[in-house]
This record gives sequence, C-alpha cells and structure tokens, in this order.
Amino acid sequence: MDASADRDRDAAGRARNARPRDALGRPLPYGAAGEERAPEGVVRTPENALAEAQALLDAGRPFHAHEVLEDAWKSAPEEERQLWRGLAQVAVGLTHAARGNATGAAALIQRGTANLAPYAADPPHGVAVDDLVRWAADGSTGPLPRLTG
Repeated sequence: MDASADRDRDAAGRARNARPRDALGRPLPYGAAGEERAPEGVVRTPENALAEAQALLDAGRPFHAHEVLEDAWKSAPEEERQLWRGLAQVAVGLTHAARGNATGAAALIQRGTANLAPYAADPPHGVAVDDLVRWAADGSTGPLPRLTG
C-alpha cells in the first residue's frame, strides 16, 4: 500500500499535517483540542507579515510566528528571500528554546542571523538586522529585540 495515501492533504493534493498542534507547534493526537494555526500560504505585505509575526512572538507563540515568516519567505522577491528565511529560522530557534532544546535553538538562531547579516547595510522593511545579529552574538540570552526598529 502507498504510505502517502494515508497522509493528510490539502485541496491541491499537497501533504499537510492536519493534526492539531500545541502552542509550540508540537503535534497532538487527532481529536485533541489544539491551538489555532495560522493558515498556510497566505501572501501578506511585508509590513503585515512583520507585525503579525511580532504579535505572535510577543504572545509567546514563536512556532506560529515562524509560519507567518515562512509564508513571507516563500512569496518574497528573490533578493529578499534570505532575509525572510533568516527571520523564520530565528523564530524556529525560539521554538526549540521554548521546547527545551538549547542546542537546536542555538544552531537555528545562528543560522538565521547569518542569513540576516548581509542585509545590515540597508535592511528592507525596517528589519532590525543589527539588533538581531547582536542579540544572537551575545548568546541569545536576553529578550529578543523587536523585528523592526
């Protein structure tokens, strides 16, 4: 039997995990009460994506912020993709930190800020690249700076 036949799929036939998730994005059993998830594939303006991601980060929902930032990454013009990818990776790093995975958190935060660093001279959309890179270089121990300056 084809194992992919048992996978959750969206209307277009793409694999989508429909299991409910907790606040940190961990899958819960089918039928469990989970957190409301941001819809995938939404194209937002950069300003809306940053504001929505910041609100989710402020609410302690880095996994959900990552989903918003990932949508922005996928729909961004080529010259901005690494910026959005870096922001999404930082959010995933925060998710790992909240789940207790310090090693994974540090790796993703460093990878994410390495993707942000090339934009420091002229950050698109007011992204606080310098603040985020400095925060990561300082060991990511204090509160995350705001995404925009």
